[in-house]
Amino acid sequence: MGDDSGTGFAGDGEGPVRTVTVDAFLIGATAVTNTEFATFVQATGHVTEAERFGWSFVFDAFVEGEALNHLLPGHVPGTPWWRGVHGATWTAPTGPGSSIEGIEDHPVVHVSWNDARAYAHWAGLRLPTEAEWEYASRGGLDQAVFPWGDELEPGGQHRCNIWQGDFPTHNLGSDGHLGTAPADAFPPNGHGLYNTAGNVWEWCADRWSPDWHVEECAATRVNPVGPPTGTARVIRGGSYLCHRSYCTRYRVAARTANTPDSTTGHMGFRCAADLPVRRD
Repeated sequence: MGDDSGTGFAGDGEGPVRTVTVDAFLIGATAVTNTEFATFVQATGHVTEAERFGWSFVFDAFVEGEALNHLLPGHVPGTPWWRGVHGATWTAPTGPGSSIEGIEDHPVVHVSWNDARAYAHWAGLRLPTEAEWEYASRGGLDQAVFPWGDELEPGGQHRCNIWQGDFPTHNLGSDGHLGTAPADAFPPNGHGLYNTAGNVWEWCADRWSPDWHVEECAATRVNPVGPPTGTARVIRGGSYLCHRSYCTRYRVAARTANTPDSTTGHMGFRCAADLPVRRD
């Protein structure tokens, strides 16, 4: 687990490479889709945090039409391409005037860690630990950079949904997608998982610490979950906005975090479960 190549962000705590043991587990082949999340909402009446707060973050190039009249003032320091939009929710991913019609099979976005955990609980599942997520994302490969190997575009073929062009001003969209892609777009990895690189960030169970491998994983542990301090939660996998000129966190070992009530147009989740014990 981890990466010592120096291609990542030292402050993210990707290294050192270390051995971690996980119990057998199940994990979703895809991120949870709009259709699946709609079933949950219809069954439970769940109101997402973006709906309760009344707004969420949308990539500025996607804010158009009616949504332009619902912008929050100002920009996010350091990341001016994120705009707060009143009425941006999982059912209106770019703000008022948008909908999930036609993208029902895309990952649900504008869901917080708390929303994701609520869905998982309803489904009889849970969020994966960070160690489980990375093990599954590697697809059986040892220390490969991506879920399919070390080359970003083997044979000139796009294998994930990330940014092409000049970030954040011009996206060529040569992978076929400017925003989210269907949850099962592109070939799966060796474990049958789709889009663990790019498309949407995925919430994990762990609390964030850049030194978690020191504090919690100094020795091999089973199903490690980050230290019980702080509030931020780990997100993995990168998104359709990742680009080598700014963020290469679509690599398997890459990691970052967000607060558990944060919602954006590029964060989703997939679920996991303990493998039932066989009783022969």
